[in-house]
Amino acid sequence: MMRPFVRRICTSAIPAAVMLWATVPIGCVSTETHTKALTELDAAKKTSAQQAAELDDLKKQAQAQAEELAGLRQDLRQESEQRQAAEHEAASLAKERDALAARSSELQARLDSLEKENAQLTRDLGDVHSQITDLEQQVASGNLSAQEEIATLRRQATALEADAAHLAAERERLRQEQSQLEASLEQERQRVKAEEAEKARLEHERAAKEEEIRRLTRTQEELSKSLQDEIDKGNITIQQVRDRLTINMVDRILFDSGQAQIKPAGIKILKQVADVLKTVTDKQIRIEGHTDNVPISTRLQERFKTNWELSTARATTVVRYLIDHGGVDRQVLSAAGYADTRPVASNDSEEGRSFNRRIEIVLYPRDLQQLAGELGQ
Repeated sequence: MMRPFVRRICTSAIPAAVMLWATVPIGCVSTETHTKALTELDAAKKTSAQQAAELDDLKKQAQAQAEELAGLRQDLRQESEQRQAAEHEAASLAKERDALAARSSELQARLDSLEKENAQLTRDLGDVHSQITDLEQQVASGNLSAQEEIATLRRQATALEADAAHLAAERERLRQEQSQLEASLEQERQRVKAEEAEKARLEHERAAKEEEIRRLTRTQEELSKSLQDEIDKGNITIQQVRDRLTINMVDRILFDSGQAQIKPAGIKILKQVADVLKTVTDKQIRIEGHTDNVPISTRLQERFKTNWELSTARATTVVRYLIDHGGVDRQVLSAAGYADTRPVASNDSEEGRSFNRRIEIVLYPRDLQQLAGELGQ
């Protein structure tokens, strides 16, 4: 009885990577063993590629966290410098205000002194005029010796009037200077008040921003906990960079290929997302649709002419679900389709294209002054 014929393959036809496989014996092997080794090698390559992708994700997260920390440190330094500058200027303004107040007090004392001197001159001038009147009466009655005395008194009166005029001019000058100083002092007070108000506003806005980031971190933690299964599968990633949070969802967990209708499994995931998003009140929420660079097939072009229409339709569908079934406030939602214009990976491989086909839910800040006002209520 003849033995079954077993085809043998020379080891020179086997790839070098397979030669290194522990289970392959030296020499020729059967086709079955060769195929099994190739299959195991392919599985190992896929596992290695997956681990490399996971490592890249971890590197990106670490880089984002480092950038976030650097940004926060830079903000802290800037705020500290602004606060120190404001305190220094406030101290300088306070010194200038005190100097102006002292100068104003000095001028007031000088004015009071001039008022007293002017009053005394007025009395002296009155006495001189009275004496002149008496002497004129004496002259009229025939007392010629009083004429010289009258002339002397008139010269005194002229000198006193000149002094009085000089004092009046000096008093007016001092009053004008005092008025200018008082106006300058009031301006400085207003400047100090404005600086203090601006400092308080900046501090209030800083507190509002810190509270906003804390709330966003809690939102990220809630989403991560709710979507942990999909995150572990690599279907969803959540990234927070300072005051912005991005939820990245590969399209296959929400939509079938070339479709814009949410799958039942996708509805379950969106419900979990909506339960968290509906509690967010201090962010705008933009739903973004993204595709790879593969054109729409002829079969689907009657419905979606290009990837622009498909990405926009998907984003709008998610927005509609969040409003109608998720309880998210429509005032904070918006939709945008970007087609293949914002890839996150290369479109040269199927793996890269699968990353680019995605829905991103982006939480970004509202107006900071409005947040600060709400925080102060």
